[in-house]
Amino acid sequence: MESWKTWFKKIFDKNYPGRKIVGLILITLGFLALITPLTPGSWLIFVGLGFLGVRLTIWDRIKSWFLK
Repeated sequence: MESWKTWFKKIFDKNYPGRKIVGLILITLGFLALITPLTPGSWLIFVGLGFLGVRLTIWDRIKSWFLK
């Protein structure tokens, strides 16, 4: 079980280059889903931005809304 923990720590490390690649792929897929009619999945843009380290400016407001 320790090997899985180290693998996840390596993948989700802020400086790992694979994280940036996955983020860019998710942004691209989200944009394609956004311009394609009747295709859900444009939310992948926000997931990809999260992988790149970009947070929404209203994230704290959204988080406090769910914690009420």
